[in-house]
Amino acid sequence: MVEIDFQIPPPYDPFADDSAPGKEYVHIRIQQRNGKKSLTTVQGLKKELSYEKILKDLKKEFCCNGNVVQDKELGKIIQLQGDQRKNVSHFLVRAGIVKKEQIKIHGF
Repeated sequence: MVEIDFQIPPPYDPFADDSAPGKEYVHIRIQQRNGKKSLTTVQGLKKELSYEKILKDLKKEFCCNGNVVQDKELGKIIQLQGDQRKNVSHFLVRAGIVKKEQIKIHGF
């Protein structure tokens, strides 16, 4: 008799949270305000980074206003006026703050 040694892979759950402990994502979202006004939010940056310095550079680069908001569950969130999703993602990669694979852009 021949013995076959194989393992059955565990079932894949597509709805499970697939954020591995080593893979932290930076989420860039857009929120619609009133009319044509919108707000871009950036969350998930490392805690040891200076959010105020990043915000200052973002505001200067894109000529928009913004602030840093402290949330109980999500931590610090950067908010910028207007739809700055692509601009912010290019800025974060160019500055070496995060890698392109770590950025998730949400909205519309």
